Amino acid sequence: MSGNESGYLVAGATGNVGAEVVRALAARGLRVKALVRDAGRAALPDGVEAAVGDLDRPESLEPWLGGVAGAFLLPGFADMPGVYERLRGAGVERVVQLSGSSTEVGSPENAVTAMMIGSEAAARESGLRWTVLRPSGFMSNTLRWLPQLREGDVVRAPWGDVPVACIDAADIAAVAAAALTGDGHDGQVYRLSGPRAMVPAEQVAVLGEVLGRPLRFEGLTLEETRAELEATMPEKYVRAFWEFYADGVLDESVVFPDVERVTGRPPRTFEEWARAHSEDFA
Repeated sequence: MSGNESGYLVAGATGNVGAEVVRALAARGLRVKALVRDAGRAALPDGVEAAVGDLDRPESLEPWLGGVAGAFLLPGFADMPGVYERLRGAGVERVVQLSGSSTEVGSPENAVTAMMIGSEAAARESGLRWTVLRPSGFMSNTLRWLPQLREGDVVRAPWGDVPVACIDAADIAAVAAAALTGDGHDGQVYRLSGPRAMVPAEQVAVLGEVLGRPLRFEGLTLEETRAELEATMPEKYVRAFWEFYADGVLDESVVFPDVERVTGRPPRTFEEWARAHSEDFA
């Protein structure tokens, strides 16, 4: 199976990264099956097939695996080895496993890191040809500020002093598409970042320029940050993110060359991302 005859299954097909992987593969004229929980709510590119299933239920993948040569997977589901077993049994040859930069910290005591380590281990032990992607924080995380931006020109958010070489999800997808469809990527772990590290205030300044608004950033105190985290996620993840950013265990400020090395072009800047997504902030 090769070329336009190859089919590709993309998990998280309506999410930040998965949607971009769907677009990247479809733009190559390839057959894409977009894994979604609800076909009726999935806005997919023309020609892309909605595959209703759930990675938390590996058996739900089976109706969609016929003719699939490669799959793009998200991390952290309940039975990642079971997901890989289904793929292997159906004759899927190659998988790109999304992971995260915290894997390099390597502490299984951290809930987020443990999730990534487990997902990567499932890929390595699957018997399939695998590629792992470890991106830094996403540029699209700034969309979390939308409710505040609808109310005024001040963004209040945690970790104001933490620089991150954030990455455009489209660049992650470009690397994923290259790994799924090309040679030389098997067994590779790609560390993906944007072109420079920025703190939130710098991102807010760029958004203000793009949107033509006098935006400004105010960092939350540690007390406010903990209260916000505890209100939105389980305690084990509060501890994980506190370790990353308050304790400074995770450094995502480093710029890596892998996007350009794989795609042949530099990663997009936050300014480019903001202009491309300016309507999302309307």
